[in-house]
Amino acid sequence: MRIVITGAGGRLGAVMASELQQSGHHVTALTRSELDITNPPSVHAAIGRLEPDAIVNCCAYNAVDAAEADPAAAFAVNAHGPAALADAAAHAGAVLVHFSSDFVFDGEGPEPYAEDAPTNPLNVYGASKLAGEHQVQRLGEHYILRVESLFGGPMLAGKTATIDFIADNLAAGLPVRAMVDRTVSPSYVDDVVRACRALLERGAPFGTYHCVTAGCTTWYDLACEAARCLGATAPVLPVRSDDFVAPAARPRFCAMSNRKLRALGIEMLSWRAALARHLAARRTLTHAAQGLRAQIA
Repeated sequence: MRIVITGAGGRLGAVMASELQQSGHHVTALTRSELDITNPPSVHAAIGRLEPDAIVNCCAYNAVDAAEADPAAAFAVNAHGPAALADAAAHAGAVLVHFSSDFVFDGEGPEPYAEDAPTNPLNVYGASKLAGEHQVQRLGEHYILRVESLFGGPMLAGKTATIDFIADNLAAGLPVRAMVDRTVSPSYVDDVVRACRALLERGAPFGTYHCVTAGCTTWYDLACEAARCLGATAPVLPVRSDDFVAPAARPRFCAMSNRKLRALGIEMLSWRAALARHLAARRTLTHAAQGLRAQIA
């Protein structure tokens, strides 16, 4: 397939480009500096020139709290950008893959959210992601993959995933404060990319899928599991979400069910298995970096 990836400089986009290229697809990976999805003429020109079979949009405005003060910036990337991509995809006859968020839900549900559960975002960021979904849904041939607390992939300067923040502090012997009343189903980048590839290659039914690890956990339990995997002795301190003051409200129970993917035979790791694999990969990278520094010294 000829595949265009937007936002290829980010965590998800970088892994997506690598996986799809290694799988034999012809990939054009565009960073934000190479294609600004908020500029419709540029989007139409680029997609028209490249004539892709599929577009995978990995661009997102993820500054949840900053969005409260600057809604226009959030909607520009999360809603107007996908609208431009959907229009360009329609002209090119391309499938569009777009990533959304658990923040389209209000966190008041009693069990992990299914794809067809009612949406009710609590903040500007969530509203912008939901608006983006609506824009993409105008295009018949689309996949919307909702992800949550994304982790894994390359370590990017200034873009530390919550799980890496926890692991870094534990490794440094620092105490970690983790919420006992926020429940999540985190998304492991490697699994997200493999699921996206499977949907495209199989020509799976179009629509919305929850692309998250199997099972759910509180941030406190996840931090305790990370400490166990790392052999860390630093304390994990239970706190409540009310102890954190932030401009944007967060859903407390935002676990999502990946049953729709499982029904297609696309299995996602459990959150424990994904966490263990990610922490092992971090150790390998750390040891390699230490070895390189020793050689240079």
